[in-house]
Amino acid sequence: MIRFLNVSLMRGTKPLLESVDLTLNPGDKIGLIGANGAGKSSLFMMLRNELHPDQGEIDFPAKWRMAYVAQETPALDRAALEYAIDGDATLRKLEAELARLEALPDNNENGIAIGNIYSALADADAYTVQSRGEQLLLGLGFSIEQMNQPVASFSGGWRMRLNLAQALMCPSDLLLLDEPTNHLDLDAIIWLEDWLKKYPGTLIIISHDRDFLDEVVNVIVHIDERKLKRYTANYSGFERQRAAQMILAAGALEKQTRQRAHLESFVNRFKAQASKARQAQSRMKALAKMEELAPLRAAAEFSFEFREPLAAPNPLLVMEDVNAGYHIKDEHGDVIGDKTIVSNIKFSLQIGQRIGLLGVNGAGKSTLIKTIAGELAPLTGDATMGKGLSIGYFAQHQVEMLRHDESPLWHLSKIAPTTREQELRNFLGGFNFPGTMVTSSIAPFSGGEKARLALALIVWQRPNLLLLDEPTNHLDLETREALTMALAQFEGTLVVVSHDRHLLRATTDQFIIVADGRLQPFDGDLDDYKDWLFQTKLGKGTNVLPAAGKDNKTAFPAAPTIADVANTAVAPVVDKKEQKRQDAEQRQRVTTLRKPLDVKIKTLETQIAKRNEQKALVDAALAVPSIYDAANKAKLKTVMADQAYYTKDLAQLEAEWLGLQEQLETLLA
Repeated sequence: MIRFLNVSLMRGTKPLLESVDLTLNPGDKIGLIGANGAGKSSLFMMLRNELHPDQGEIDFPAKWRMAYVAQETPALDRAALEYAIDGDATLRKLEAELARLEALPDNNENGIAIGNIYSALADADAYTVQSRGEQLLLGLGFSIEQMNQPVASFSGGWRMRLNLAQALMCPSDLLLLDEPTNHLDLDAIIWLEDWLKKYPGTLIIISHDRDFLDEVVNVIVHIDERKLKRYTANYSGFERQRAAQMILAAGALEKQTRQRAHLESFVNRFKAQASKARQAQSRMKALAKMEELAPLRAAAEFSFEFREPLAAPNPLLVMEDVNAGYHIKDEHGDVIGDKTIVSNIKFSLQIGQRIGLLGVNGAGKSTLIKTIAGELAPLTGDATMGKGLSIGYFAQHQVEMLRHDESPLWHLSKIAPTTREQELRNFLGGFNFPGTMVTSSIAPFSGGEKARLALALIVWQRPNLLLLDEPTNHLDLETREALTMALAQFEGTLVVVSHDRHLLRATTDQFIIVADGRLQPFDGDLDDYKDWLFQTKLGKGTNVLPAAGKDNKTAFPAAPTIADVANTAVAPVVDKKEQKRQDAEQRQRVTTLRKPLDVKIKTLETQIAKRNEQKALVDAALAVPSIYDAANKAKLKTVMADQAYYTKDLAQLEAEWLGLQEQLETLLA
């Protein structure tokens, strides 16, 4: 087991840990979490004996073999596969010793030694190491061809995957992984989860991916207030336990109380009306769900919201027979050919659509996003943008596009040159850039802070179409949650590529997939996608998608009217495949119509809550006897006028709300 005994640690003048005691059992799979700068990486350094505690000791069995991901990857000419196998240092030492012995003259003593080496190699699974290395690299997204390429030919992110492969190849009793999902696509993360579940040793992971933690770990260690607190749970269980502790310590959260009171007012108003039983029931479900969401929001470092988007055209854009890809250029910059990545795209975007874009690594997701954003011109075909389309594009490497020698204020003033500086400062303050930080060079900022700035620049521009390519890279758990909540409330159209499944589930309502060089519908959820990956790309099985049988054009229909949906006649059942296709199209039509209704209903509910608060204040003022004194005659007149206005406005808002609810009922009937 691993034991922390009265451990204290300082980094410079900052105390990270104070008199910490903790026990971790063999075979535990531990998620190490805490705010940025809390000391997670320093704790790993102590376990690796690269840093020593200022007080106390850390004890674990001396015979334990430890594996971890190297932070640097030299630009070697060594093949990627051989580099990954180098992670098994014991095997490599045995191979080197065998080569040395075989180079010596034959004699009885050398023969015995060589026999012992062969026996040790068998114990080290030397005869399966090639296939094991290939399986690791395939799971992490490398092709067979890439495995034979030199390490020096790969970019930084791909070299980090090679370092991860080395750590996984190393036989170990203790495995330390610091943000292993940062450079991985969703398909590689799903494969890594499966691998780690089968890992027999003790595992400690630092990660900001809550779904990844939920799938892999059974213990959470939280660094908080310079202490290590152990929770026997995955991340969701930790949230519930910690929330319970917070509520016991501090009482109910004020924000949650207000939200509950608002929802309960709807339940109380309509539960007695048979015609409104459905709405009352949905509000009761919302109350139950809110108890799951509120604790995490209480712990969030900051929150933000997207500004109301500019008026959008419908459709926002249409692609007809588009081939997306890149021009091939010679050394002089002249185009000598084209490289098509995604072909024959037939696709349109309607107001209010919220799309998650799926696809394995290298399938062409980023190429498609760049083509929609106008960063890449179509190789062939027509892409028509609606008049008034305003795109907010967060590229996969958006942070690297910032001017690192300039400040957050400089970046924002470049896109808002006529806005008063104080207004820009106030806006950036809402993204946690206070005081002198707003005028400081961003060079020393963390990756998360730079990503926050990139998001702030997009929010300022009030886009009606958001295109997000891995927006959670570099973000910690709290900031990811703030982004997720903001996207869930965004009133425009959204297309997102992300390996964060929590964000995808919370912010999108339909999926499309880039597979086999084509954009196709995906009639399923993320669990279906996981199953499909294991049947195809991560295992053996059919390549048929859950959406098989549909052509691309019917997958992305034009926006229908409510009457279209309500009066759609169900075609006779031809076969199961045809019925499934018809059902999916119907669901898609309903989803397209429902989104704007949901947005309007939510906006009205916010307005109604505000008016109820204002009316309650007026009613309370009228309940005070002194308001009717002669000296307060003018004030009484004003208050009574306010009461009449709020009462009338509430009636209008509630009537509009009821009308929208009836439209929603008709749509869902």
